[in-house]
Amino acid sequence: MENERAIETKDLTVSYGKHRGITDVDLAVESGEVYGFLGPNGAGKTTTMRTLLDLIRPVSGTATIFGLDCQRQGAHAREYVGYMPGDLNMYSQLSGKDYLAMITYLRGNHIDKRYTEMLCQRLDLNVNRRIGEYSTGNRRKLGLVAAFMPQPQLLMLDEPTSGLDPLVQETVLDMVREAVDGGSTVFFSTHVLSEAETICDRVALIREGRVITVESVKSLTAKRLTTLSLELAHAVSAEAIERKGVEVLSIEGNLIRVQITSGLPEFMRQMSLLGIESITTEPVTLESVFLSYYRGEEAPRV
Repeated sequence: MENERAIETKDLTVSYGKHRGITDVDLAVESGEVYGFLGPNGAGKTTTMRTLLDLIRPVSGTATIFGLDCQRQGAHAREYVGYMPGDLNMYSQLSGKDYLAMITYLRGNHIDKRYTEMLCQRLDLNVNRRIGEYSTGNRRKLGLVAAFMPQPQLLMLDEPTSGLDPLVQETVLDMVREAVDGGSTVFFSTHVLSEAETICDRVALIREGRVITVESVKSLTAKRLTTLSLELAHAVSAEAIERKGVEVLSIEGNLIRVQITSGLPEFMRQMSLLGIESITTEPVTLESVFLSYYRGEEAPRV
């Protein structure tokens, strides 16, 4: 598997008839990176993952995991994957311990028992209780242990921190970092942009089933997207300020907050005529860039 991309898709398309699917999705996830797949619910993140795992068949296009065709060689490809689904359906009558024993058996018993126990301890998971008695958070923890314990070459995590408290979320991100340090690749979907900004090397933004951009986190947050808070000498209306490339985020009398993707010099000249009492700038975050794309604005320029 040397020199093979962890994941590669070309023109991958899934159709649900009248329902939304994915269209012409192109991804190239390099071995050893943390790759974020970002988008709101219904954008196509889970559909893409399920297609990679051959749980859904595409109507066109191709998908490979470490060079193995996800449809023709799906069983072989899945041997390299630890998967954490967004929707966890487990056998409620089993204990957590029995469930992990089942996963170990299905994995050919090639799992380090001590590593599994360490994961349970870190996530504060009691595996002696029945799954049917678990809270949503504990089910998520069990799913995470099942995904991580084979120490796979590729971790595919669908909203891995959803439903977890902040301390456990941070533990999960530490586990991701450690997995990559150990040679794994991580492909995870999320709508928690702060997580992606903290841990990802690159991100793909998916909107209505189509990937709209793939960039490094550093590149995205370096976009020329400016958020300003201004105090003007007099109250103004939003209509008097908004123009192409300028969006009014809030306005209260003479206090305004705007986001600017283009035309900053012209905007500042206009504001100077109104009398600027004070001005502050806000740092560009992945969230602000992401929301700019999702509002359908012109992509911010480098």
